[in-house]
Amino acid sequence: MKRAIFDRLQALRAAKTPVALCTNLRSGQQLIVTATGTEGDLCIDVDMVAAAQAALAADESTSFETPAGKVFVHVHSPPPRVIVVGAVHIAETLARMAALSGYGVTIIDPRRSFAASQKFDGIAVEGDWPDDAMAKLRPDTRTAVVTLTHDPKLDDPALDTALKSPAFYIGALGSRKTHGARLKRLAELGHDETTLARIHGPVGLDIGALSPAEIALSIMAQITAIRRGGEMRK
Repeated sequence: MKRAIFDRLQALRAAKTPVALCTNLRSGQQLIVTATGTEGDLCIDVDMVAAAQAALAADESTSFETPAGKVFVHVHSPPPRVIVVGAVHIAETLARMAALSGYGVTIIDPRRSFAASQKFDGIAVEGDWPDDAMAKLRPDTRTAVVTLTHDPKLDDPALDTALKSPAFYIGALGSRKTHGARLKRLAELGHDETTLARIHGPVGLDIGALSPAEIALSIMAQITAIRRGGEMRK
């Protein structure tokens, strides 16, 4: 591997940018492929670049044959993320479940007493207001956002930012009545019905959950189903 390719690959990985490294197994020539472009000395046609980007989007390494030899596409993706707004009891269990499922987890709550009262050892806790914290975290296609506070001052700014992002999952805790009022407020911020339909509210699969742990389980199950394309039965 050439030093320039190595350094660029490391820089992209450090920036948590999904990247695929294409290597011709015969010649050793390599090409870095991201969602927005390519760089390197390996020449492949546009269809093969598209195939590499598809592998990147699917988070699965692959290979394909070319006239110049087989090309191996090694996908380097950062861990998917779960951003939770509200350091409440449900968040404690949800954070552990998400971490065990391979997600990087961040809890957002500017209320220091809430964050300090829960057991979030080893979990990133962001004490900024949700709009500022979300601007720094920049939800992407590998991010799930869950709001749990019931407080419009905290949940609404986070949902507003999430709806403007490509986050693959957005969920909000609350009753149907609460969710209806929430949708009206977000509509006043300029979000149309199609965009608002991205919010799963009430959050989680309908499994009859009652306790904080059960609700966390229903949320994590719904996140998994959305990410993996599973069938969600009511």
